[in-house]
Amino acid sequence: MLETIARETYQKYCVNLIAAQLAKIVNPNLITLLATLFGLAVPVLLVQNHPDIAILMLLLSGYCDTLDGTIARFQGKTSDFGTILDIVGDRIVECAVIFGLYLVDPLTRGTITIGILISILICITSFLVVGIFTQNHSQKNFHYTPGLIERAEAFIFFIAMIVLPSYFNQLGLIFIILVLWTAFHRIITFKK
Repeated sequence: MLETIARETYQKYCVNLIAAQLAKIVNPNLITLLATLFGLAVPVLLVQNHPDIAILMLLLSGYCDTLDGTIARFQGKTSDFGTILDIVGDRIVECAVIFGLYLVDPLTRGTITIGILISILICITSFLVVGIFTQNHSQKNFHYTPGLIERAEAFIFFIAMIVLPSYFNQLGLIFIILVLWTAFHRIITFKK
């Protein structure tokens, strides 16, 4: 949802200028890998009780995730491989963050983290299959169907779960409901 609302402004003021400079010297796939590495640092930092640095790494991961595609477009190097690397990297980061959230308190967070993973699996499946059967009219390499919960909203929830650990289960349950709603809404909209 935030992607749809704020992407143009965010892209213009926060991404394009830096991406234009980086496009002169950096391969976009390197930025994708950097995004993944920042995300993989999150669970380690959560377990070591460094939530502020974990949030910073999560934000850097998300920012690099917006840079890579822009750099590729500036260089005229968009590719199927880059798209695959990006999508797989995104899922690795999300799994790592969820695993880190689980490791903070496995006894009380186990059921909710499994529910979060299941809801994301269902949602990404709906995203990909709807994308397969829908004509692409975007600048991305695949059809992008916006939804209520997208990556930015997921990161906001993850940050809230880090900052408000005593509300983890409640936030997790709300997240699960919204992600499942996003998946089923996408399927119903496609059917229409």
